[in-house]
Amino acid sequence: MGLESIYQGALMEHNSYPTCKYPLDEATHVHEGVNPSCGDDIVLSLIVEDGVIVEAAFQGSGCAISQASADIMAELVTDKTVEEAEALAETFLAMIRGEKLTDEQKASLGEAAELEGISRMPARVKCAQLGWRTLKQIIDDDGDGSGKVDFEALDGEDPEAAKAEAAAVRAQGIE
Repeated sequence: MGLESIYQGALMEHNSYPTCKYPLDEATHVHEGVNPSCGDDIVLSLIVEDGVIVEAAFQGSGCAISQASADIMAELVTDKTVEEAEALAETFLAMIRGEKLTDEQKASLGEAAELEGISRMPARVKCAQLGWRTLKQIIDDDGDGSGKVDFEALDGEDPEAAKAEAAAVRAQGIE
């Protein structure tokens, strides 16, 4: 799958016209996520009431994939329980790692399923994962907002290889 087919549909719509990219001053949970491979940076904010994410928003900058994926994620998890949001994040991350999903799992992701082709673009995987991994970090940390998520090395990835890949991506000016 080439870049021309990735940069269409939901991805371009959410990058050009994000619905969830705004400050959320009343947030109960806030966490920053950074992808040093290409400089993507988001701050994810949630309002959680009685175990339900009643509103999700983000701010930040980065490539079209990171921004669109974060917007799709924020829209998808709004009005979901924390457990449902975590399950969606795990499903999305599995898809982006190239794992086979059932039809039901893909359907649960809605527009996010359109980003499946990114799993075959190693330099873009971290971009697509940024918002979703930041969401998981909020859930795992109980959203105290005390940390910053840095995605130079993915789970199970050699940190030195990840640094080398990040340097190569930055040197090529890929965004």
